Amino acid sequence: MDLFNIYNYVSEEVVFQIIRVALIIAITIPVIFMLRNWARSLFTKKYSTHYGMLAGKVVFYSGIIILLITIMGQLGISLAPLLAGAGIVGVALGFASQTSVSNIISGLFLIAEQPFKVDDIINVNGTIGIVMSIDVLSVKLRTFDNMFVRIPNEMIIKTEVINLTRFPIRRFNAKVSVAYREDIGKVREILMEVAQKNKYSLSEPEPQIIFEAFGTSSIDLDFRIWAQVNEWIHLKNTIQEEIKKRFDEEDIEIPFPHVSLYAGSESKPLPIEMVTKAATLQKEADETAD
Repeated sequence: MDLFNIYNYVSEEVVFQIIRVALIIAITIPVIFMLRNWARSLFTKKYSTHYGMLAGKVVFYSGIIILLITIMGQLGISLAPLLAGAGIVGVALGFASQTSVSNIISGLFLIAEQPFKVDDIINVNGTIGIVMSIDVLSVKLRTFDNMFVRIPNEMIIKTEVINLTRFPIRRFNAKVSVAYREDIGKVREILMEVAQKNKYSLSEPEPQIIFEAFGTSSIDLDFRIWAQVNEWIHLKNTIQEEIKKRFDEEDIEIPFPHVSLYAGSESKPLPIEMVTKAATLQKEADETAD
């Protein structure tokens, strides 16, 4: 029976140390997760989802560090040599990981400035997506075709970032072209009626119609309509379909590019005569006979 006696292999003190460490881990780990969830929930309700995620990470990593220090104390490991070694290693890592340090500092600026938050829709260098998380090193996005994009914080600090959902309303600019023969006053009335009947269009700010330019083959108008930011895509889809349908009903021409040729000082049309191959051959034969 002495073969299975654990005290034949380790001392009684070591056994008690292992038991104490196991109990500390078993008790502390659930407490850390509970505190993390509590902090995340509290800061999310009081501030925003972004601050909730940040608070949860701070509590979690702080708890893990305290747990490791406690375990090392129970095992009799002195922190002084480790701290000295950590200083030397930290200097070496500082030179080797300048990019990471730059991303961390940039992340702190993002957290302080808060140009966007979790669940916002942003555009970074043409990449449009929903902000999933704002971490110490990078920002994670989910694009609308369900792809995961990781953007380093340093790049975001140096790049123009467009927040598409920062404000509660957003404007859609519909480019409308009509033929030169159309009555612009009538076209304006039709467009305003379309906006009034569209359920996603806001009456305040009211829609605007801007005379954009005399185009190559059309009169170009800029039709500006406002919608709630979460209904903007619905406005974009419906308003253009309704404009096309109403123009068809009112016989308003939406022209396509074409070119007219003129010659002479009076800008008379250039005469064009269609000649068949047989007639051309006969004319050449008559000229030869003469």
